Amino acid sequence: MASPFSSDTELLRAEIAAAAARLIAEDGLDYNTAKRKAAKQILGNNKVRGDILPDNAQLEEEVRAYNAIFFGDTQPARLLHLRQVALALMQELGQFGPYLTGAVLNGTAGEHSDIHLHLFVDSPKDVEIFLLNKGVQFEVSEAPHPVSRRDPIETLSFMWRREGAHLTLYPAEDMRQVKAARDGRIIERADIEGVIALLNESENQ
Repeated sequence: MASPFSSDTELLRAEIAAAAARLIAEDGLDYNTAKRKAAKQILGNNKVRGDILPDNAQLEEEVRAYNAIFFGDTQPARLLHLRQVALALMQELGQFGPYLTGAVLNGTAGEHSDIHLHLFVDSPKDVEIFLLNKGVQFEVSEAPHPVSRRDPIETLSFMWRREGAHLTLYPAEDMRQVKAARDGRIIERADIEGVIALLNESENQ
């Protein structure tokens, strides 16, 4: 039987993707950390070429496959729960026009997944004050802007209804500019109406 892989590089990339998918589904690692750990498991301390690492699209497919095989009886309910909690949080933050993104949106979320929202605001302080007035204690972290060298963007992290939530706060003018992640993929986002539609689809299945 012919191999589905046309080269040793493709085969190695597939092996790393499968190992990384297990780390994401079982341990809740983020994609980049999972890829690095999986590469080390398979290649040891050998230097890893960039073309050997799977891209996020391939990794997402592997996570879906892993969930279907090993968590087919629990993952759909977990995903539904996270989407319901995400919707409640988005409605609470409605004045800031929140968008759902990440694993809870694309359907790969599992036991260790958190909720990730993008907000486009005039001032991050407005969101911080809003949360403080609601009695929400949060941690602040910063990361480089994904598409420019301007000031870093803030992420507010906290627990919401016993689930981890992360609000990434972009400048309001970035609404139309921040469309792609660092890996070049289009960033999937859904507003409140979009998440309601997802939940309605789940009910009708």
